[in-house]
Amino acid sequence: MKAHTLSLVGSKESEIELPPVFFTPFRKDLIHKAYVNLDSHRYQRQGRHPTAGMDVVAMSNDPPTGHGQARIARMRGGGGGRQGQAGGVASARGGRQAHPPIVERIIYKKLNKKENTLALCSAIAATASKELVEMRGHKVEGIESFPIVVSDDIESVSTAKEMKKILDSLKLSQDIERLSTRKARTGKSALRGRKTKIGKSILFVTKNPEKLAKACGSFSGVDVVAANHLSVLDLAPGSHSIRLTVYSKSAIDEIAKIKSTHLELMVNVR
Repeated sequence: MKAHTLSLVGSKESEIELPPVFFTPFRKDLIHKAYVNLDSHRYQRQGRHPTAGMDVVAMSNDPPTGHGQARIARMRGGGGGRQGQAGGVASARGGRQAHPPIVERIIYKKLNKKENTLALCSAIAATASKELVEMRGHKVEGIESFPIVVSDDIESVSTAKEMKKILDSLKLSQDIERLSTRKARTGKSALRGRKTKIGKSILFVTKNPEKLAKACGSFSGVDVVAANHLSVLDLAPGSHSIRLTVYSKSAIDEIAKIKSTHLELMVNVR
């Protein structure tokens, strides 16, 4: 399987042989599982104070029966305030939680290394399918060859002005403009300051992303990641396959270094 290398102006430069990673079968179920497990690694543990909702003077009547009242604990006091109201129990207003979250809860989901590698290889291989990229909602009209591989000159781009010209030449601007039509959210999310939600657009995979990341900082939904740090979280945001991805030529060489049992079997069969 070969791919054309594009220049920064969109013209074809040469053909390169793609590594065996791009022959990995598409496994949507495995990509979803890997995303769910890897996404749990950023969660923060939650807990509650052991006596939250119980730091009140609330007692039941002694004896609890014979008063024409429920047996629930009631607030004490000298008059006024919450005297006589139920408190200190889960069923009362302002009381404790029945089953509060605890810090000891296991939220870090583990994933086998071979499964993670296979999911990553499958996600990388899926970027070579125009149909899968379009199914996620990306705009790819006029783009002929997949995966999109550009020359290493893109790694030296450091200004947004240069990047704008490159995106226009590679016909990628249409996908960034797609995000401008997203409707503002309403309801509770808007009241809490989350009215606008930025979607995901192009992912640039390079060997040295420092300069390019600075150039892409002002473009909505555009991310840059190093090839040796590439993850399923980058390639399938929200576990939805598969993201519009642009590789630099040197990034393909880095991806070729991925080692996996299934890749060795594929090479032997071929």
